[in-house]
Amino acid sequence: MLGAAILVGGGLLLVGFVGIRGLFGGAGGGASVGADVSRVAFRDAEGARRTLADYKGKVVVVDVWATWCPPCRKSLPEVAELQKAGGDRYVVLPISVDRGGWGDVKPFLAQNPQLGLTAYVPDGATGLEPFGEIRGIPTTLIIDREGRVLKSWAGYGEGMAKRALDEALKGR
Repeated sequence: MLGAAILVGGGLLLVGFVGIRGLFGGAGGGASVGADVSRVAFRDAEGARRTLADYKGKVVVVDVWATWCPPCRKSLPEVAELQKAGGDRYVVLPISVDRGGWGDVKPFLAQNPQLGLTAYVPDGATGLEPFGEIRGIPTTLIIDREGRVLKSWAGYGEGMAKRALDEALKGR
């Protein structure tokens, strides 16, 4: 019984991880280094639409995640910590790809107030399209001050986002 539960749970995780691939369009392997992604559009909890172009002049860390994703949940404390420390130097935008949008995200944030996370959701089905194919979550992208991809990766590794951010900030 336990073996079956583990097998089903692992299968659902794999389906979730791989299932993200076709969710946001894009035929390639995701946004390549140097790609202009300033048209990426998302909404805040009040419904205001924003794009990455709104953050021109700042380094941006985008974390594409979902409430049901175990590696995403593991990464969120680090994402929240980076977000709180951002200030004038950089901004962190955790964008949830939960199919239920705010209907999934708001209860999750309410149940996890210790995070203190300000989250976003894509602006419709094409909001994240400039990123290309999202192959897995969490996916982290480091965006330069001009709205171009400096670095991106799928999966969570402790400290990876901080190291990549520090590197991007040094590249003034």
